[in-house]
Amino acid sequence: MAETPKTQTPGMMMSGSDILVECLIRQGVDHVFAYPGGASMPLHQSLTRVEGKIRTILPRHEQGGGFMAHGYARTTGKAGVCMATSGPGATNFVTCLADAKMDSVPMICITGQVGTPVIGTDAFQETPIVEVCRAITKHHYLIQRTEDITRVMKEAFHIATTGRPGPVIIDVPKDVQNNRIVPDWDPPMNLPGYKLARAPKRSDLERIIAEIRNAKKPVIYGGGGIIHSGASASLKEFAERAGIPVALTLHGLGGFPSDHYLCLQMLGMHGTVYSNYAVNDADLLLAFGVRFDDRVTGKLAEFAKHGRIVHIDIDPSELNKNKHAHIAIHGDLKAALDGLNGLLKEEKNADLIGGGRYPDWMRQIDAWRETEPLSFQKRDDAILPQYAIQRLWQILKDRKQLDETIITTGVGQHQMWAAQYFKLNQPRHWVTSGGLGTMGFGLPAALGAQAAHPSKLVVDIDGDGSFLMNIQELACAFTEKLPAKVLLLNNQHLGMVVQWEDRFYEGNRGHTYLGAGHEEEEYPNFVQLAKGFKVGAQKVTAKKDLDEALEEMIDSKGAYVLDVMTPYQEHVLPMIPSGMTVRDIIKA
Repeated sequence: MAETPKTQTPGMMMSGSDILVECLIRQGVDHVFAYPGGASMPLHQSLTRVEGKIRTILPRHEQGGGFMAHGYARTTGKAGVCMATSGPGATNFVTCLADAKMDSVPMICITGQVGTPVIGTDAFQETPIVEVCRAITKHHYLIQRTEDITRVMKEAFHIATTGRPGPVIIDVPKDVQNNRIVPDWDPPMNLPGYKLARAPKRSDLERIIAEIRNAKKPVIYGGGGIIHSGASASLKEFAERAGIPVALTLHGLGGFPSDHYLCLQMLGMHGTVYSNYAVNDADLLLAFGVRFDDRVTGKLAEFAKHGRIVHIDIDPSELNKNKHAHIAIHGDLKAALDGLNGLLKEEKNADLIGGGRYPDWMRQIDAWRETEPLSFQKRDDAILPQYAIQRLWQILKDRKQLDETIITTGVGQHQMWAAQYFKLNQPRHWVTSGGLGTMGFGLPAALGAQAAHPSKLVVDIDGDGSFLMNIQELACAFTEKLPAKVLLLNNQHLGMVVQWEDRFYEGNRGHTYLGAGHEEEEYPNFVQLAKGFKVGAQKVTAKKDLDEALEEMIDSKGAYVLDVMTPYQEHVLPMIPSGMTVRDIIKA
């Protein structure tokens, strides 16, 4: 990342905390999500001295701050920065770091630590956080000398934002923050083992062109790497030039326009029937920026077994990890797609251009789309969650606000319905917890996205179980004037677990009811809770009142919670049970 101009004069003695904050400024950081404590107080004192350059947002829980950093990073492409004190403050970041590692989110997590003389003595609020987080971070630092701060910060941002993005934790003892030195602002980085991928070789790309020429039923399987590499436009050009349909993972949504004829929407466990059928029957699977995770593949041995596989990924450890690829290329996806597009423009490959190359294949896909569309029951006596999401999308589309709307979600049924029924045409407008599946993610992620994009509409589509896990961040929304909205699909149950109970445990309820003992009564009262935080709110129970309530939520000036009561009996369909195959898909 390019550094901003220096704001300190050469030769000036500075404290370690001032040096670290100055490093943030030089890395272009404009927001820090930070909760103070004893071991991080010097850092917060330094942040107060740069308020015109860095906005420090105070969450109400460190996990909230970590997920705000996620929302900021996922919608900007820049590293999100969060900060906490030692001990319990630092351990409250563990879930955030694991989530960022799984979903390739660039994040700089700064934790205060007890002074170096007492490290290892079980001092008050001491936790060996680097050791705790070693396996769930891309890299990690315990700074033991103030002189190392500038080098560590330079390396940390480089590591977090290049190659496969990921989280870096920096643990800073209190005496290192307080010591005063004359800093070296341009230290050399010392990363001998960190090698970045080069652009793929032309010979490798020509092998892919040969595979396309031989294919009769090709499919593109696109994942989060499309977003991370900035390859959305390149993918669209490639798919249109070659006439190849595109199926997307949960994190690939928005990487290819969902309203495009070639888009097969989401594949996998809760993907469309036609995308799963297409991948199952494909004779060539072009896997771009994906990791063949189990929620997509189901039974690995049966996944895409009828065709050849081309896998392009920035992370060499993902190649041939879960699924053997006939052509495995380590490289940047955008560079690879740009290279493929260049080859398709050459006269010798003119026979590959155009949408008419695979007429029989596209007719088959169209037949699947016609006979197996996404659908849900039409009811007038209740607001179905799918309907609520679909109406939000339609209203925003009619108002021409879709391009200025960012959607975040919690984790559960509502997350899958949002992926199915809120159609996305742009990258970085969709923020969800995929690999780790962390409940409580939606609201703080929305606040981070809102901080990064103050003029956009940010809506957290959430469930009552997930929302309640970080509901305290409504206080942050109000005090920091972050007008994110919450579309709360409230079924009084842990809906996804209920669905599995219904399907696989004969409906036996294993502590999945969240109410107070009477299913006809709402508990807790989310409207009262929201208003207690001085956040606007209303409850909707009748379908006829939904559109007006959605309009009010969208137009509200501040943060807002729309509590929509929905039946708990609804299931997310289609569904391929875990470890099963497309032949086992549940449609009703």
